[in-house]
Amino acid sequence: MYCRGNGVPQDHALAAQWYRKAADQGHAHSQSVLGAMYYDGEGVPRDYVLAYAWANRAAAQGRRLAQELRAKLQLAMKPGQIAEAQALSREFQDRTER
Repeated sequence: MYCRGNGVPQDHALAAQWYRKAADQGHAHSQSVLGAMYYDGEGVPRDYVLAYAWANRAAAQGRRLAQELRAKLQLAMKPGQIAEAQALSREFQDRTER
């Protein structure tokens, strides 16, 4: 809704907040979109580590676009960044499982 401005003023930062709430609860589509938002720096600061972490969570649930984003990020990131992102991804999953 806020991402596209459907019925409300377009607000990418507010959209990111709502996607984050859903992503924290394990919603794969929201995780995928949030990863893309961090990749593009849309509504949030550009951050490849967070982009990878969220895309990784969504990819683990079978989201094809998240799998593609994760592969693209692997080419742009250093091994240490990928390790950090994978640790964050596990942390996100642990929070979801509680």
